[in-house]
Amino acid sequence: MKPEDLRMKTVDELESELETLTKETFNLRFQKASGQLENTSRVRVVRRDIARIKTILNQRAAAL
Repeated sequence: MKPEDLRMKTVDELESELETLTKETFNLRFQKASGQLENTSRVRVVRRDIARIKTILNQRAAAL
């Protein structure tokens, strides 16, 4: 997900996306622990997307 795409979304949309990615992180960790994780690079992508969303939310909160 690109930062430009995220900046176009509202705070509510970003928070729901953050919740979805957090759930996905849990599922990926569970798959890794049980040895069923096939796409290991997805863990890194999800973590970075979470960081991007949190950064944008913090920037918006600081701007207020």
